[in-house]
Amino acid sequence: MKHLYLLFLFISFTGFSQDKYLTKSGLLNFEASVEAFEEIKATNDNVTAILNTANGQFAALALVKGFRFKNALMEEHFNENYAESDEFPKAIFKGELTEFSLESLQNSYSINGTLTFHGVTKALENVSVELTPSENGFNFKGFFEIAPNDFDVEIPSIVSSKIAETVTVVFNFELIKK
Repeated sequence: MKHLYLLFLFISFTGFSQDKYLTKSGLLNFEASVEAFEEIKATNDNVTAILNTANGQFAALALVKGFRFKNALMEEHFNENYAESDEFPKAIFKGELTEFSLESLQNSYSINGTLTFHGVTKALENVSVELTPSENGFNFKGFFEIAPNDFDVEIPSIVSSKIAETVTVVFNFELIKK
């Protein structure tokens, strides 16, 4: 019976794996800069993302401590005081491309899903994404905006004028067939 289960698991995995495109080195940037103040911008180039072309489902996972700032002190404050990355180490997006079909591939789609950050999950709807074929898979890129207070990120009043009320998040993933 155990062998039958393993055989079923193997057949299921290999059948589904033909429809999956993956990266472990995706790029995620965010910016919360306010004009006339120091730039608040970070990059994470170790984001894992996967697209299932059988159904248009997409997921991405970023380790919060993976974001790099130009200023080491700003990075430390981000992790300790705002993102609290020891307590909330991951940012996760799960969603689905609307009206996706591999047979009638388009260059632009909307994606609806949820973003979990800082222990809070919020819906993101109608995020525009560009999906273009590449040599080994697809380029998947786009952007969205979020508000820190939507994710219970507390910004002290002493620095609130130096941080944008909305954060622009830009993503770019080279998804390779697995």
